Amino acid sequence: MNKLQKIGPLFVIVAAFLWALDGIVLRPELYSLSVPLVVFVEHALAFLIMTPLLLYEIKELKKMKKGDWGAFLWVAIFGGAIGTMFITKALFYVHFVNLSIVILLQKLQPVFALLLAAFILKEKLPKKFFYYAVAAIIGGYLVTFGLNQPEFSTGNKTFIAALFALGAAFAFGSATVFGKRGLQNINFRVGTYLRFGLTTLVMFFITAAVGDLSTINQITQRQLITFLIIVFSSGGLAIFLYYYGLKWITASVSTICELAFPLSAILLEFLIRGNALSLAQWAGAALMIYAMYKVSKVQAKLE
Repeated sequence: MNKLQKIGPLFVIVAAFLWALDGIVLRPELYSLSVPLVVFVEHALAFLIMTPLLLYEIKELKKMKKGDWGAFLWVAIFGGAIGTMFITKALFYVHFVNLSIVILLQKLQPVFALLLAAFILKEKLPKKFFYYAVAAIIGGYLVTFGLNQPEFSTGNKTFIAALFALGAAFAFGSATVFGKRGLQNINFRVGTYLRFGLTTLVMFFITAAVGDLSTINQITQRQLITFLIIVFSSGGLAIFLYYYGLKWITASVSTICELAFPLSAILLEFLIRGNALSLAQWAGAALMIYAMYKVSKVQAKLE
């Protein structure tokens, strides 16, 4: 195993940080737009920029089998379309209150991913991996809420937001597993292009079906700039890094490393908005970092 393979988890963690940056800083700028339109435009812009790169590697597509296409279609529908729409809608419902039931339910994503990885990919992991997995989830809760209960004071839309967040947890968790399956016969670059290309196609039909394509002219110059920033940070770049890491690690390890999202979100809240961490939150952060380090060591032994 070469050096880049050993640091595969790091690429997933960096991608998770960029996703946190998206939720805290970027996506709130798009609040006035419809959710399907937001998801369609961010994927379409990214794929438009990626198209010349895909054409350069068109021969790589010939390596793909029917099951590979099916896996990436699942990723596009659930990870790209449904998951992104659900979490965006959930955040819109609670007006981007970060410390909310939405983030709590996102902690269930590893549970779905671990179950699907064992069932679909037949991944076998030592018992101690699951101890670290539980530690990471507990750390994620502490980082988000400390010793307090989740915030339920966002009005009567909280329950609906919770359902969307739960759906997003399943969608993203399953996308991790099927993304790993889809990368078996192709490189991570083509995997990234396919993820955005197929999601753009799916979202085009969804956005057209709900009548939101006609509102594309409502996008302001400021929002267009935000979309471009997303493409080169939490969108295209993050997925590119994510698939590179996922190519070399198991789906189970990847989903634990993705718990860097709540840690990053809390740190950004502190750095940008001055919301200080409590002692319990710092303890949770330390627990998460330790757990992610240990699962990366488990990965090294599996190779």
